Amino acid sequence: MKIENYSVGINSKPLIIAEMSGNHNQSLDRALEIVDAAANSGADAIKLQTYTADTITLDIKDKEFLIDDDESLWSGKTLHELYSKAYTPWEWHKPIMDRAKDLGIFCFSSPFDETAVDFLENLNVPAYKIASFENNHIPLIKKVASTGKPVIISTGMATVSEIHEAVTSARESGCRNLVLLKCTSTYPASPLNSNIMTIPHMKELFGCEVGLSDHTLGIGASLAAVAHGATVIEKHFCLDRNDGGVDSSFSLEPNEFKNLVIETNSCWQSLGGVLYGGVSDEDKSKTFRRSLYVAEDMKAGEIFTKSNLRVVRPGLGLPPKYYDLFLGKSVNKDLKKGTPVNWSYI
Repeated sequence: MKIENYSVGINSKPLIIAEMSGNHNQSLDRALEIVDAAANSGADAIKLQTYTADTITLDIKDKEFLIDDDESLWSGKTLHELYSKAYTPWEWHKPIMDRAKDLGIFCFSSPFDETAVDFLENLNVPAYKIASFENNHIPLIKKVASTGKPVIISTGMATVSEIHEAVTSARESGCRNLVLLKCTSTYPASPLNSNIMTIPHMKELFGCEVGLSDHTLGIGASLAAVAHGATVIEKHFCLDRNDGGVDSSFSLEPNEFKNLVIETNSCWQSLGGVLYGGVSDEDKSKTFRRSLYVAEDMKAGEIFTKSNLRVVRPGLGLPPKYYDLFLGKSVNKDLKKGTPVNWSYI
């Protein structure tokens, strides 16, 4: 399948997406710097989130609208306060997308309601992402799928039946190019809870491309994902974690992201296919395998013994498996020390 000009599949290098989220800290200049840094770090795409606080929640300072989790980065805030700080103003989308296009990468977004889809359609985004917290929002999935554009769905928290419902809804509504992302919806996520082995199972179960939305602090989980067939990697991105930002603590900085791009590509290249017997580049190395050699000067009629027949490097003589067969056999000509053994000498 293709997203913009990028092929997505096991025969192409992993598609690497830099998630901006709210790490722009409400500065358009900073958002544009993030695009620049992501492109310079080798990202294939930059992803936004399209919502407002009012399209995603209610402005209520009551129990269930308060974030009451000591382990959360946003503990003590209301949902409305969080999203007011984290959202990307809609008027910023076009300049951000234009900057990405100028730099040769593509920009798309996660819409969080149907009005966001209509807005993004006016900007002609090349694809859509359904965030893990929205994968049960079937009306939104149907709306996105009806555009006919590629759809990426994060599966965090979703059961198999819920993923099946999301996938079926997308396909029945017109989606022909679907990617599922294995995702652990904790921020940050632990490698212990990443369960990368789900990726090949998910690919077989749903018959589509599968990747990883990686919220861990390093790149190990992403590399494991590529090794198990992931064709898309999404990772949160910031300029500097010390500058803060709603997702900065589990985002990669530019040098780290560049390393992610390099190492996931190396990991993908290393997959290759099933092969035994060595590749052509190893031909020269075959010289340094073991083989049978004459270890002492010998006269015609002498027999091979453990002292004058050795298994040594290089590998220009007969293979070592014939060692016992040659012991006790007489030679038919004078042989110098260092002569590779062949069948014509007995």
